Amino acid sequence: MTTSTLSGKKIFITGVSSGIGRVLARDLSQYSAELHLTARNEERLHETIRLCTQGTTTSYLADLSSTSDMQQLTDALPVLDGIILNAGVVEYLPVKMISEKKLRGVFSVNFDANVLLIQQLLKKKKIAGGASIVFISSVSAHMGVPGTALYAASKAALTAFAKVLASELAPRKIRVNTISPGIVKTTAIEDNNKLSTDAMTEAEKAYPLGYGTAEDITGQVAYLLSDQARWMTGSDIVMDGGFMLQ
Repeated sequence: MTTSTLSGKKIFITGVSSGIGRVLARDLSQYSAELHLTARNEERLHETIRLCTQGTTTSYLADLSSTSDMQQLTDALPVLDGIILNAGVVEYLPVKMISEKKLRGVFSVNFDANVLLIQQLLKKKKIAGGASIVFISSVSAHMGVPGTALYAASKAALTAFAKVLASELAPRKIRVNTISPGIVKTTAIEDNNKLSTDAMTEAEKAYPLGYGTAEDITGQVAYLLSDQARWMTGSDIVMDGGFMLQ
């Protein structure tokens, strides 16, 4: 794709304070898009903005689990051509350790906030006809790795929601797709992973193409946002370096 592919398109990205969200914002700015970015950490949000060197960038400090923040955010946003729902939390623990607090904590961010955000944007007519919505899900939704029950279930629910949304919005030519990455090397993963560096290196052997990078995700997202993907909706794209071939 050329750098003019997304030029002038109003694109909204959640969870840009680190990891995939930060790289998405940085790289999509190179396409001269009009970016609208949100995160709940002000310092990290500003760090991301400084990386966006082309196009225009507007930032919104918001905690998507807060009803008032959600209302203010959706009121402030313009009519959008592209939406990337990336905000999420990672929580690994065995089923016997699940509590109601943990359950609600994961689902409130990974599922509830995304559903309610889309509901508000639709209600307020903030999604343009022909727009593209991309949810960042996870390959965990397709697997049964011990300890990932809450995270995997929240992402599976998000993937299912996206398919229904795609069906409902198809008459307006609004496309909805999900990307389900495997392990992607980001600072967020490194900070939250309890495995040692040696263990992570050993685990990478299960990925025929190795772990991915956030930049690997950017190209696929840019494609889904572009008019080149105008015939693609309701798809869940697994990007896992061949992990599920095992």
